[in-house]
Amino acid sequence: MFATGIENSIPKIKGGTIRVDQMESCGHYRHWRTDFDLLDDIGIRYLRYGPPIHTTLIGPERYDWEFADITFGELFRRNIVPIVDLCHFGVPDWIGDFQNPDFPEQFARYAHAFARRFPWVQLYTPVNEMFICAQFSAKFGWWNEEGTTDQTFVTALKHIVKANVLAMKAILEVRADAIFIQSESSEYFHAENPAAIKPAEIENSKRFLSLDLNYGHRVDSEMYEYLMDNGMTREEYHFFLSNRLRHHCILGNDYYWTNEHRVAADGSHRASGEIFGYSEITRQYHHRYRLPVMHTETNIVEGPNGDEAVNWLWKQWANVLRVRNDGVPTVGFTWYSLTDQMDWDTALREPNGHIHPVGLYDMNRNIRPVGRCYKQLIKDWRDVLPAESICLTVPVVPPSEHQEPTVRRLQAEARQLRFQEVATEAR
Repeated sequence: MFATGIENSIPKIKGGTIRVDQMESCGHYRHWRTDFDLLDDIGIRYLRYGPPIHTTLIGPERYDWEFADITFGELFRRNIVPIVDLCHFGVPDWIGDFQNPDFPEQFARYAHAFARRFPWVQLYTPVNEMFICAQFSAKFGWWNEEGTTDQTFVTALKHIVKANVLAMKAILEVRADAIFIQSESSEYFHAENPAAIKPAEIENSKRFLSLDLNYGHRVDSEMYEYLMDNGMTREEYHFFLSNRLRHHCILGNDYYWTNEHRVAADGSHRASGEIFGYSEITRQYHHRYRLPVMHTETNIVEGPNGDEAVNWLWKQWANVLRVRNDGVPTVGFTWYSLTDQMDWDTALREPNGHIHPVGLYDMNRNIRPVGRCYKQLIKDWRDVLPAESICLTVPVVPPSEHQEPTVRRLQAEARQLRFQEVATEAR
């Protein structure tokens, strides 16, 4: 699945006084038809995309579907497969932030309502980058609640992951053959000296917390104590352990130049640049969870030479082929995003209006060199990879085939299996 995405981050900053809306600042609300045309131009059939939650989920079980109806109707008409991103770094004003314990239930109802309204949608990323969302909002103090303690971090994390789990269950009630592609940051922390070994080990355990909880994977003893010491209860932890949804999931992982870190003796860390690279870190995540993998985000700034992003694209693609050839079931690749973004040079902390030139197309919707390169890559590899192993083909139903008799029969079988799963969980 060759994919891209429409950036739809919506965190609040500056004490909650400013809403950062990337769909607005990147021009998607004005140019969404053109943006969908660009997908056809480059040959992409899979799009990470979602409605803006802050203007769609307008109150408890109250929804404004106007923009979603228009845009998803057009995706259906074009037979583009969306990977629906329902929550991307922010929540509506009436929910407040990720410290609110009501968020998981309200979000699950929203996910259920979306699935009922758009029953032809099969692929979902309910909550994007759960670990990063909790870290930036509730540990680094950058977004939303702007928390800076371990307790605010654990609170945000448990609410975010619970929201993701409940949303998956809610969607499966409507679409039993739904597939969930987690988009989570894949991290690694390198000790820069012997005194930094222990803090690096702690960070390398902490990086797995969101996916451990999401997949019902037992955390290690040190992380269990960390969670218990910072506000998670035994009952909350056992809620995650009882989760049986991993067989509906693809391990989507993101990799950027900033995903590897150099750790100092005092526990502080900074980006180290690429040391291990995507292939080695992905093997670590796959070894832990044993799920099919999709590279769900990467990009780099097009610099003064004009070929920096092109070189990064080929390096990432080489890494994807390496892990696939090494036996890791790899089903997709994503350059994120379709167009340039705004203010990501400060991680959205400052509304400076700085264009971040990482898109396949610039803000004027002119193709960048990396866009031309990705277009050629898709053309070259689209038919080669499925022929190597038809068993690695994800059973995706295109929008145009949603009502086909064979598809409806398979969905009925999926509903029966899901019914059995729920009955087993109840026991």
